[in-house]
Amino acid sequence: MPQRKPLQPPPYSLDRDLLEREVSVDVFRSSGPGGQHVNKTESALRLTHWPSGVVVVARDSSSQHRNREIAFERLAVRLARLNVVRVKRVATKPTLASRR
Repeated sequence: MPQRKPLQPPPYSLDRDLLEREVSVDVFRSSGPGGQHVNKTESALRLTHWPSGVVVVARDSSSQHRNREIAFERLAVRLARLNVVRVKRVATKPTLASRR
């Protein structure tokens, strides 16, 4: 899924209560095998975290509640990855081979 433009820079909070207030939840029908029942239940979830622009989808389980837990776990992992600030590389002297 394409990532939306972030509204604020990292670090992002990983607290579940705060995350629930910062996301929009879209519920939709999941595709795949399941017979007639799959056309009636809306068990798949899409979470959009507005401050970062991260979009996470969970359609693994036939339970909407389980998919909600999976989606929040995936969102926390993605936000933790975004929170890591890379150390700026210190410029070093060029090697003899690169100067030639």
